[in-house]
Amino acid sequence: MYLSREEEGIYQGEQGETLRRMMEILVALGDIYGAEKLVPVRSVQIAGVSYKNIGEAGLEWISDLKGQVVVPSILNPAGMDLCRWQEMGIEEEFAVKQQQTIEAYRKLGVTIDCTCTPYQIYEGLAGKGDHLAWSESSAVSYANSVIGACTNREGGPSALAAALVGKTALYGYHLDENRLPTLLVEVEADLRGSDYGALGFLVGRIVKDCVPFFRLRGLRPSPDELKALGAAMAASGSVALYYVEDVTPAPDAWQAEKICIGRKEIEEVYAKYPGSGADAVALGCPHCSAEELEKIAGLLHGKKVQKELWVCTARKIAEVHPDLVTTIEESGARVYCDTCMVVSPATERFGKMMTSSGKALVYLPGLAGVQAGLGSLEECIDVALGRR
Repeated sequence: MYLSREEEGIYQGEQGETLRRMMEILVALGDIYGAEKLVPVRSVQIAGVSYKNIGEAGLEWISDLKGQVVVPSILNPAGMDLCRWQEMGIEEEFAVKQQQTIEAYRKLGVTIDCTCTPYQIYEGLAGKGDHLAWSESSAVSYANSVIGACTNREGGPSALAAALVGKTALYGYHLDENRLPTLLVEVEADLRGSDYGALGFLVGRIVKDCVPFFRLRGLRPSPDELKALGAAMAASGSVALYYVEDVTPAPDAWQAEKICIGRKEIEEVYAKYPGSGADAVALGCPHCSAEELEKIAGLLHGKKVQKELWVCTARKIAEVHPDLVTTIEESGARVYCDTCMVVSPATERFGKMMTSSGKALVYLPGLAGVQAGLGSLEECIDVALGRR
């Protein structure tokens, strides 16, 4: 892989041990994937934040690094609400380690906004054609597919390396030839709300790491519905890029095999993962937008929940909409920031959670050992209110 004179100097340790180690990571990835060179990135989103996932070894590795990030860099969700962790039932020992992890990132200049939806709170992080080094699967999907930026799904160490060096290896979805659709998905059903998560859950399992192109019979999904579609495909498969005809940026010329998905297949997802028997409800995976908080507040206004209900969002969104947070919490539900149900150990005390997220449907059992049921937002609220 070609390195400029400056990059070679970093690789040889001329700018310190931390940057030398970071450049080693980037060069190793470039060599593995056949990258010709490094490319500057506009922003970085870093995974490996929840202490539940990184443990003591990860904390020690991050704490040992020196220097400052050179591009805007933001964190993935942590293992707890950084302010209200006690309400979540987090043990103090875990909380101390989680705060130490956050402080280690803060010392490196990383912005402490722990969210899987950085595009909802910072418009300047990514634009069409920008090269990024993002980590969280749903954020990668949204950046590539909806924004039209270019990023691979980085691991925590490689994303942090990109943040400190300001560059990443030029391979994978940074190259136009790898961004062509490889499968046409004809959807022969009207879709609404959580149907996009169910569709993504189904298609991700079918296509694995393909680049699907969706034809939705004239439907124009909202940004939140696109977010749900991509998040579910990234979780149930490893889809990092998709297209929706006449909705997202797409290449002009391509050819691919076709599959068809109808209402029957989507309903089978709901039937296989019912919400019955859930002892808690979790919304906001990926983190809720302001529009989603408004919908939830409207459904809960003047009512009282009978089961524990979590609503997860970015702290900046909660702070800008305190009236919505108040309305939600007056019902007995809790709006938690900085974290989500799939990365927090607080989830593990439940036997089953109901969610409207195809992503959480995959990760709750896989990462938290908790059974999951899928339903619409309205059905989830009904379960929380004891109506189902």
